[in-house]
Amino acid sequence: MADFGSADLDTFRADVRTWLEANYPAELRDPGAKVDPEAMWGGQAFLDSDDLQIAWMRKMGEKGWTAPTWPAQYGGGGLSPAQARILDQELTAGRYRTPLASFGVWMLGPVLLEYANEEQKQAHLPKIIKGEVRWCQGYSEPGAGSDLASLQTRCEDKGDHWLINGQKIWTSYADKADWCFCLVRTDTSKKHEGVSFVLIDMRTPGVETRPIQLISGESPFCETFFTDVKIPKENLVGKVNGGWEIAKRLLQYERQNISGGFGGGGGAGGTAGDLAEVAKSYFGLDASGALADTDLRSRITQNKMNMQCLGLTISRTAAEAKASNGPSAAVSIIKYAAASFAQDRSELMIEAMGHQGLGWEGEAYRPGELLATRGWLRSKGNSIEGGTSEVNLNVISKRVLGLPDPK
Repeated sequence: MADFGSADLDTFRADVRTWLEANYPAELRDPGAKVDPEAMWGGQAFLDSDDLQIAWMRKMGEKGWTAPTWPAQYGGGGLSPAQARILDQELTAGRYRTPLASFGVWMLGPVLLEYANEEQKQAHLPKIIKGEVRWCQGYSEPGAGSDLASLQTRCEDKGDHWLINGQKIWTSYADKADWCFCLVRTDTSKKHEGVSFVLIDMRTPGVETRPIQLISGESPFCETFFTDVKIPKENLVGKVNGGWEIAKRLLQYERQNISGGFGGGGGAGGTAGDLAEVAKSYFGLDASGALADTDLRSRITQNKMNMQCLGLTISRTAAEAKASNGPSAAVSIIKYAAASFAQDRSELMIEAMGHQGLGWEGEAYRPGELLATRGWLRSKGNSIEGGTSEVNLNVISKRVLGLPDPK
């Protein structure tokens, strides 16, 4: 990618602004625009859809701007980091809807660019960019969560195909996904060195998903079962028994992405509204116009400062990651902090609402209050998903601080 001077970037910004204004569906300017809530994830279920969100996704995908820094040869935007930042700034400033939410963009795509062969890149990256395929992640198992390398899902070489048998758990949106990127065991005599990374079409006979209902009332996670599932040999990414290196790399991208969601304020009850404004509406203001409860005001201020610092740190480390071709183990620090700050925020939201923040259903509660309750319950998973806080602390101690193993 070429370096651009300030004048070139100013021209690029003007071009981006003009293109966005010309191509954004006018109907989406209406906050009440009717769109399928699942449309943002794309996938084969929406290939023939006329949903407004899908129309926006297609335009951005054709431009390559759903993956702005990916190489143009695979359908990406081919933008420099500086150009990508401008695009992101203009999308935020214009209050445009996110065109595509995708595990393919956030996690799988970056490792395919690094580890996949050319045929695999050509087969999968363009479809990820255009939102034509929805992906899920097959990592955790009932007996292999934090100790992921203990996974037992078997993948046997049958000559002209691989045969997979086993179970995954906490597979996000597996019941809605078209494909799965999955860790499997190809050598039972070794632990880390016996793991491989494969791609599985979820329509393959023998694949079964069962949604898991959470205490929040939602079911975004699934149990996934593989029974004599046959996949082509070309669906192996990288080397046989070389999947652990890919797995670690992908987890760094996952933690970076999860942290980014918290940094933007979206996690942990963020849909209930701005924390300070919500608190003011329930507690009222003092003579100076500030939140009347001084203790709560102090804790909300600290949380908002933490979130702002986190967002700036995420932006900086994301730029550093692009410059160094990927995130570092320091992402674990951000993931740990993000989970803690997000959980604090959700608890402050409930506290600010008082007994109105403890509702489950009924006309006695406003929609935002019910969202806050569910957001608070959902936030309990912040310190588990993408690697538990305990695991991230271990990563920090060993790979960031260089501390020795305990004796």
